[in-house]
Amino acid sequence: MGADETGPREDASLYPADPRPPRRPRSRRRVLARRVGLGLAVFVLALSGVGWYFYQRFDSNITVDTATARELKRHEEDRPPPATGGATNILVIGSDSRAGSERYGHDTGVERSDSTVLLHLAGDRDSVTAVSIPRDLMVRIPDCRRPGGGTSGKQVNQFNFSFAYGGAACTIRVVEKLVGVRVDHHVIADFQGFKEVVDAVDGVEVCLPAAMHDKSAKLELPRGRQVLDGEHALGYVRARKSLDGGSDTQRMSRQQEFMASLVNKVQSNGVLFNPMRLAPLLDAVTSALTANKELSSLTELYDLVRVVRDVPKERVHFMTVPRRPYRLDSNRDELAQPAARELFGALRTDSVVRFVSEGRKAKQKRDSGAPSVFKGTTPVDDICR
Repeated sequence: MGADETGPREDASLYPADPRPPRRPRSRRRVLARRVGLGLAVFVLALSGVGWYFYQRFDSNITVDTATARELKRHEEDRPPPATGGATNILVIGSDSRAGSERYGHDTGVERSDSTVLLHLAGDRDSVTAVSIPRDLMVRIPDCRRPGGGTSGKQVNQFNFSFAYGGAACTIRVVEKLVGVRVDHHVIADFQGFKEVVDAVDGVEVCLPAAMHDKSAKLELPRGRQVLDGEHALGYVRARKSLDGGSDTQRMSRQQEFMASLVNKVQSNGVLFNPMRLAPLLDAVTSALTANKELSSLTELYDLVRVVRDVPKERVHFMTVPRRPYRLDSNRDELAQPAARELFGALRTDSVVRFVSEGRKAKQKRDSGAPSVFKGTTPVDDICR
């Protein structure tokens, strides 16, 4: 018969062959690789978004000080020329504003510079010299515009009055006349900012030669090595009557040792390379600062931090301008010559500053022809020496 008993047979010519190659089953490894790649792409995009968010946030934290720039422009012809050779001078002004820190005094509405440091970055970026200027140093203050109107008039008065009279612009003019260098940048920080920076690095180690009992600051600190949080650190660096017999000289040395310990903490525990620790530090630093326009962005600040980070710790020097009791008032200071001229001359010419740590003995002759050796502290010094 013409048909198969099992049923009619289909003609294969009616169904052309599929031109595509047969599909191979996808391996689990290839599927996993694709999913991992997609996950990484999403993670990178999310991380970039978070990074951009934090960059924008930190960058906008900094307050730009345009008023100081305008005032300094009025006195441009009286200012020193910019340094040659790449050296940079930054004036760091610690304002005694009590905002958020009423336990350290009543806010009178008039801010003075509680501490001022001239930060000199060498042109070859091989050293950093931080010079403290005593608040009670008697200086010539030029005629400065007062914030509320009028001018202060030329006068001889203690250094920190310049900030109260005319803010950062007046202080910068005093420093430029005193030292003979141009202040390229300036930053202003208050008490609250100081506390937040210390807390952001989980405290800073200090060493007390004796127990500290300060009723006004509500501080009770034991003798010896210890880590201070922001609140206690502020009381420690500001205390005068409870330590060192009320000496402002010793208080500045204590502040310099604290700053050296802070630098050591930031450089030695991976803060700058740990995003979880770097983020709160950047937030604290940028929120605390008022700076000139050229130093008011996160990029410029990071470049500055990178420069300081790369300088060997033993080449980061903290010191105070050479001074002695003021001849008309022993409770005030005046520059000690010729040491002050030598220090200022080295900063102007970006020369090596002869330096020795307080913990070591300076081998210096007492004759007038011997070059001055300046004492201070570095981040590598033992805080319990």
